[in-house]
Parts: sequence; C-alpha cells; structure tokens
Amino acid sequence: CFSVPHNESEDEVAVDMEFAKNMYELHKKVSPSEIILGWYATGHDITEHSVLIHEYYSREAHNPIHLTVDTSLQNSRMSIKAYVSAPMGVPGKTMGVMFTPLTVKYVYYDTERIGVDLIMKTCFSPNRVIGLSSDLQQVGSASARIQDTLTMVLQYAEDVLSGKVAADNTVGRFLMDLINQVPKISAEDFETMLNSNINVSLL
Repeated sequence: CFSVPHNESEDEVAVDMEFAKNMYELHKKVSPSEIILGWYATGHDITEHSVLIHEYYSREAHNPIHLTVDTSLQNSRMSIKAYVSAPMGVPGKTMGVMFTPLTVKYVYYDTERIGVDLIMKTCFSPNRVIGLSSDLQQVGSASARIQDTLTMVLQYAEDVLSGKVAADNTVGRFLMDLINQVPKISAEDFETMLNSNINVSLL
C-alpha cells in the first residue's frame, strides 16, 4: 500500500501516474507476489474525480476495489467503505459508471490491536497524549476485559434459562467449544500456575 500524489480542483484531477508506476515497480522488487487490487482515497463520499482515477486503475487490475477512508470523521467515526464499479447506460450512447458497495470486514493481528487500542485512548485525553501502560496495568486491563466478557456470557445464559431470550444454537455450540478448550486441571494447580505467571509479569 502506498500513496500517490495528486491535485484536485473543481473541474479536473491530476494524478502523478509516473510516480505510481515507479512505486509499484519498487514494491514488486520487495514483494513480487503482491499485485494491485485497487486504490484508496480519503473522504466520506465518491466524487466525479473518483470515476477518472478508477478508470486508470481498471487498466492495472481487473475490477479494482475502491476504498474510502473518512478522515473528516462524519458521524464521529472513521468510516471505511469499499466499492467495485459496473458500467451503466444505453449501449452505443453515453455510458457511465455505478459504484456498488462491498461488505468490509476488519482483520488484524494481535500486535496491531495493541497499537490501535493505545491510540484510541487518546480520545479521552484533553491534550491527545497518553503514556505507555506498565505490564501490571496491561494485566489489569486484560483481566477487566475478561471479567466483562464473562459477565455478559453469564447474563445471556441466565436470560436463556429464564426464558427472557430465545436460545441460539450457534451461540450455544460456540460456548460449548470454548468450554471444551479449557484445560482440565485442579483448582490447586490452576492457582499455582496463575501465581507463577503473575510473578513473572511483575518482574
């Protein structure tokens, strides 16, 4: 993923195609198996300029994906949307392009999640600055999240048993698989293991 310089005015858009080509050639030297899937732009909506840029990337990739990242934070959130294009119009007459939205799923590594969680904490800081958490604070935060999750699961189970909520077989199977993954150990062994890990974390 790399950015490409461009200039926009009310009537036209100019993209540095030579820069895009050179960057892609350099990228292929590092990751030869990766190909162009599409392009991204900041903003909360698709513009007339999007059609022109998308036309260029249609020559670089089959049915490219257009990703928009709303850095203006409309509705107080950074919305990320994806689209593919399809031609529309009357054959032999003026043709246009229609962008069809796609379902976006967020996938991340655990190490990436740690960084994002830390950045999100700056939302509650007046000067938008926050320090790194100590190991003990991280253990405390993780324990609090586990406790909150267990409280939600327990409340759901109690609501199902009392008839307040209809039972969901998918959720039931998921919880059963989760329980079966818990090692079968005695309370004494578990306490010893927990205390040992806590001591290691505090060192």
